[in-house]
Amino acid sequence: MRLPIVTQQHAPQLLRKRLLVRPAGRSMTSPWLNIPLAEYEGHMSLPGIGQARMLSDHFAEILAEYSPGSVAVIGCAGGNGLDRIRPETTTRIVTIDINPDYLRVLASRFTHRLPGLEPYVADVEVSLPAVEPVELVYAALLFEYVAPAPTFRNLAVLCRPRGSLVTVVQLPAGSLAPVSPSPYTSLNALAAVMRLIAPEVLVRHAAEAGFVLSSTRQVVLPSGKRFLAQVFSRSPDEHAPQATGVDGATLAVAGA
Repeated sequence: MRLPIVTQQHAPQLLRKRLLVRPAGRSMTSPWLNIPLAEYEGHMSLPGIGQARMLSDHFAEILAEYSPGSVAVIGCAGGNGLDRIRPETTTRIVTIDINPDYLRVLASRFTHRLPGLEPYVADVEVSLPAVEPVELVYAALLFEYVAPAPTFRNLAVLCRPRGSLVTVVQLPAGSLAPVSPSPYTSLNALAAVMRLIAPEVLVRHAAEAGFVLSSTRQVVLPSGKRFLAQVFSRSPDEHAPQATGVDGATLAVAGA
């Protein structure tokens, strides 16, 4: 089943519709709905944390290596790294986040620079928006907050056969707390829900959803925090994976 691609002509009306609907179920209690974007971005950009720059640079490296015509950024927040996209190369940019307020800011920042921008409110553990699959899915610091099995099933539907999924997960780092101390106190709520996931567990769940690990790379920040970037290839199988939910229905991968 092939879904229609959103055109720039219809983008303003569709953008309003996407951002007016809050995701259902688990998402209604997510601490991410109560963290102001300014505090999250301020925390990630602190010199002693430096994760915003690290993720932006890594995303830029992935874009340069794969030159995708379409990309989906999962847990996009306010759009860190989207300024590294070359719109003449990557003509569709799907951005998905659980917090509609984040997406409103993202849209105001990037709609004019990225004419192929498609922001959606969704909890990727629960359901997906009904959008055309993309060549590259980028999911950084996502799996610490979601159940891997349903999330991988949903991301497999979002990723085209022979496409790529790039994940970045945080690794244990000795005595360092998973959530770094910060003057931005709203982020303290994340400590109760954040769970580090072992890379081998991620690989197992990815394989069950039709992804094959193709490369890994470890990043160590000056703070001592460690992260692992993993690139998975989506299997070119005959039978499309089925999402946990897509706006109340099941979405088949384009071309299947």
